[in-house]
Amino acid sequence: MADEISFVPLGAIIQSIKVGGIDIVQGFPTQELYAEHNSPHFGATIGRVANRISDAKIDSINGGKSYSFVANNGPNTLHGGDIGWGKRVWKGPNPVGVRKTVPGIEGELKGGETVEFVLTSEDGDEGFPGEVLVKVFYTAGKITENGKEVTVLSQEYEAELVGGAEETVVNLTNHSYFNLSGGPTIEGTVVELCTDSYLPLSEWGIPTSGPTTYTKVPTTTPFTLGAQDPDFDDCFIVDPSSSPSSVPIDTRGLRLTKLVSAHHPESKIHLEVLSTEPAFQFYTGKWIDVPAVGGAPARGSRSGFCVEPSRFVNAINVDDWKSQMLLKKGEKYGARIVYKAWKE
Repeated sequence: MADEISFVPLGAIIQSIKVGGIDIVQGFPTQELYAEHNSPHFGATIGRVANRISDAKIDSINGGKSYSFVANNGPNTLHGGDIGWGKRVWKGPNPVGVRKTVPGIEGELKGGETVEFVLTSEDGDEGFPGEVLVKVFYTAGKITENGKEVTVLSQEYEAELVGGAEETVVNLTNHSYFNLSGGPTIEGTVVELCTDSYLPLSEWGIPTSGPTTYTKVPTTTPFTLGAQDPDFDDCFIVDPSSSPSSVPIDTRGLRLTKLVSAHHPESKIHLEVLSTEPAFQFYTGKWIDVPAVGGAPARGSRSGFCVEPSRFVNAINVDDWKSQMLLKKGEKYGARIVYKAWKE
């Protein structure tokens, strides 16, 4: 794990994933540089609530109480507030043994070293109710698939409400930015999504209705990312035929679904992102703006793309979606994300 995949305690960040000699995720050489320059959230574990909360408030949990948060994205709260979990220093990485299998992935894992990051989020952290104990488990190894050696990174999330309230809200994801080209941008990357169902969004990224069909680009057949287009920052729905209210608070027991496949024809590097989650944000990095620091080059628009598996955006404020991220005392929130990558 040490040679090809690395992490930093700040944000339980995925710092690097090297495949075929190329680091396929954007990052910085040191934790200090992340603290100073990571406005795009490169590699960060996002919480307490990933994505947006409309009007920076929750109207009714814990017996009808309302909670207000910082508005850090227009009128909304984005990625847990000013100092969300992606900007907190976690305890870890602590080795917790070896896992020879990943649920939903065929074959025995060579390697399988597993590390744990732990964070206690205090009652009132960024305005959210309840003390939450959250853990991230990373398992890294290789499998042989169709004669090729495939790098696997499994991420498992677990969160519990341990005091201070009877209910809270949790929605975790990882915010890695992938670049398979070995160059400064994602131009030329060929992508295919598992779905063409998405949530139409307002100007500030809040869903305006339930799932509908995405029509700007045919997403379920391979399409190529150009220099500027197509431009995505959209929440796609894995299975629009299932009821949003049927999503359990712990999705780890659900089927692992391949959400996105991507490859670059010049570098010949391939990536698959899989998850048990019901939705994912697909973002092509329009707003990245990071200076050259610490020996790392400047990163600008479309220097990486994100696949952020999660619950529906703003679910806590939509009655039919609310149960997806409403964590009650005595329950466990859980989710699983897996990255698979290889070179032809």
